[in-house]
Amino acid sequence: MPEFLKVKTAEEVLRLIDDLAPLEEETVPLAKAAGRVLFRDLRAPCDVPHFRRAVMDGYAVRARDTFGASESLPALLTVAGEVLMGRPAERALGPGEAIAVPTGGAMPEGADALVMVEYTQDVGDGTIEVTRPVAPGDNVLETGDDIAQGSLLFSASRPLRAQDVGVLAAVGVPLVPVFRVPRVAVLSTGDEIVSPDVPVVPVGKIRDINTFVLAAQVREAGAVPGWTRVVPDDLDELASACRQALKDHDVVLLSGGSSVGARDYTVQVLERLDGAELLVHGVAIRPGKPTILARIGPRILWGLPGQPASAMIVFTAFVRPSLLRLQGMKLDRSSQIQTCQAVLRRNMPSVHGRADYIRVQLSEEQGSVFAEPVFGSSAMISTLARADGYVIVPEHVEGYDVGTEVTVHLFRSVGCRVSSGKDET
Repeated sequence: MPEFLKVKTAEEVLRLIDDLAPLEEETVPLAKAAGRVLFRDLRAPCDVPHFRRAVMDGYAVRARDTFGASESLPALLTVAGEVLMGRPAERALGPGEAIAVPTGGAMPEGADALVMVEYTQDVGDGTIEVTRPVAPGDNVLETGDDIAQGSLLFSASRPLRAQDVGVLAAVGVPLVPVFRVPRVAVLSTGDEIVSPDVPVVPVGKIRDINTFVLAAQVREAGAVPGWTRVVPDDLDELASACRQALKDHDVVLLSGGSSVGARDYTVQVLERLDGAELLVHGVAIRPGKPTILARIGPRILWGLPGQPASAMIVFTAFVRPSLLRLQGMKLDRSSQIQTCQAVLRRNMPSVHGRADYIRVQLSEEQGSVFAEPVFGSSAMISTLARADGYVIVPEHVEGYDVGTEVTVHLFRSVGCRVSSGKDET
């Protein structure tokens, strides 16, 4: 499997991701449907409302009985009863009558409108004065006005929001067909990696960062982190760990071991996996060039850079969209990565010839959002906490000047105005 013969541009990688097949269908209870992606179209099994309802507190009337009513010449109607909440009307409405109905209450037969209580006056002898006329249908929801039986509620591949769950509750859908959520194994490689709970780290060793950062990003993308472990720089152990992870995970994230070097084993591991197909070995971006994407049957494997800042950028730019695609989303740039517009506070230089993903820190002053470049090696952990996202400088652009409005690709929402996901300026 030749090395770096499959270097791709970022757009080429995203096109490969678009071609990934989503996972299969599963059914979840309505209470757990928010954030999941619909597997198929859903149509309304019933009308909403399924009875004629009042939309205001007032009196059910026949509209023609209020014709010409005014404050100086009110219409006089006999109160013939009231409708209790949660119960049908006990009798039909006759000519010259009114029946009190609360908001959401059932309209009685014979009534074609509702007079708001504000435009009535109780005379005190079982009669009310109506001071404003109503037309047929005023302040009434007819059967199916909100949702008609058989109408399309939501199309397949729609991520369900809280309000969408409310709609499904209204039409009585207790179980929701959704795409299965991918289960993701996170493997960090390196003889130098030790657990974060080691109180004193020997010289030459470093605490494990990538496992925790990547697992958190997996959760933020709506997927489920499964097996996580640190694997030493040993080809046999790494191959064995990948085989085991691929048995019951849809995606394997392997951080470290993706660049060219005597101790980098990812490509060699792929050669030991039956049916492995190397799709990408290198992306023309900085940081993150030594990124690998492979397909092993229905599973996928990402080889990410070992530097935490680089791994986080590659996850945001590519791994997150792949996880969303597996969950059934029809991807466009706005659903892949949240973005916002910001104005540069400093010049942003870039090296010509490769797309530069430059980390920035955001701030807001007097309603404007500003971006400050976070310079420093991708090996510097502090840059992770300071950065809110990154700006993409295309390969043939030699940076941006101070004052330029740029698109910031967010690691997470930080309260600035989220755009529709436009490409870079």
